[in-house]
Amino acid sequence: MGVISPVGNDVAAFWDSLVHGVCGIDFIRDFPAEGLPVRIAGMIRDFNGEAFGMDKAFLRKQDKFVQYGMAAAVQAMEQSGLRADGDDANIDPFRLGVYVGSGIGGFETQFRESAKMVEDPSGRWVSPMLIPSVISNMAAGQIAIRFHAEGPCIDVVTACATSTNALGEAFRAIRHGYADAIIAGGCEHMTTPLGIAGFANAKALSRSEDPDYASLPFSADRKGFVMGDGGAVLILEEMEHARARGARIYAEMVGYGNTCDAYHATAPRPDGSTQSRCMTEALKQAGYDSGRDRLYINAHGTGTRLNDSAETLACKLALGDAAYQAHITSIKSMTGHMFGAAGAAEAIATVMSLNEGIVTPTINLTAPDPECDLDYTPCDAVRADLTLGISNSFGFGGHNACVAFRRY
Repeated sequence: MGVISPVGNDVAAFWDSLVHGVCGIDFIRDFPAEGLPVRIAGMIRDFNGEAFGMDKAFLRKQDKFVQYGMAAAVQAMEQSGLRADGDDANIDPFRLGVYVGSGIGGFETQFRESAKMVEDPSGRWVSPMLIPSVISNMAAGQIAIRFHAEGPCIDVVTACATSTNALGEAFRAIRHGYADAIIAGGCEHMTTPLGIAGFANAKALSRSEDPDYASLPFSADRKGFVMGDGGAVLILEEMEHARARGARIYAEMVGYGNTCDAYHATAPRPDGSTQSRCMTEALKQAGYDSGRDRLYINAHGTGTRLNDSAETLACKLALGDAAYQAHITSIKSMTGHMFGAAGAAEAIATVMSLNEGIVTPTINLTAPDPECDLDYTPCDAVRADLTLGISNSFGFGGHNACVAFRRY
């Protein structure tokens, strides 16, 4: 696993921050934000692309979303021990795939180059790297080049559900024999003036001026989500292939659900029925037993009025009375919403919770919404002997995805 996030640029730092309730949301300092309606975000700090083998030319040409995805992939591949080239290769390159998506692609590059076009409509100053820097499949393509992954390479684009869908589709591809291993996840760099203006004017963002009390999932005083950036990647591998080479296995992926609200472009289906069906499918594949399993749910938990209420209903529909026994948390209270990277980052948190027996907190949940009456692990982490974990992602366009993991 590998991650670049507002609360840490590797899995150890990321996990330590989550366990201790560290908030990665802060005032925007990367560009002038004084005139914008929102001036806080979950920004990436102290990022050094060269530490992950990206030279200055690569960093100059590639949008930050590609850089974040590459850094996460480098971490995950180094940890996995997989190699598709050289004398020590241990996987056929045609059996190694890449499913790394981005919700919107090179937004910063598009904003910068569009300004050049407005200033000079001839377009002569627009960078020749515009297209290969902007298109959202470029993270997957560059990661495939880096690791000689010549198998299936797909860029899933389903807004906030992007990297959960990427994991799920990679899971299916391996299960059905199309690959032995897939580098799967997502990456995003949305915190730009245009991104903030667009989401703020859509009434989706929190207008809080206190970064430590801005992302408030399931709270009665929640007022919207907080933007976040980053990249997250997990290496999925066929079980016997992994065992044969002595790989360290962190968890077994055991289920994937995928539905659509077919309801509204931005609002979730309010009764939670389609989101529930997505969860039910993942739990069914996982062999969930409410009497035996100790369940953890990493909630989508954005902190918007509609999402949190609908997700609560979805959990109750999927689990019945057992919903009240499930351990639930939203790490977006600390990271903000990492969009295309969110699902994979939250899958990593789910796997770590299973391994460590710790449920990370939903920080600042001191005044829960009466409609959100499940155990959302308020304020402080708790220990729990977990056996099964699921992670939810619900995106604009009505895209719902849920992945399930068992402790290995």
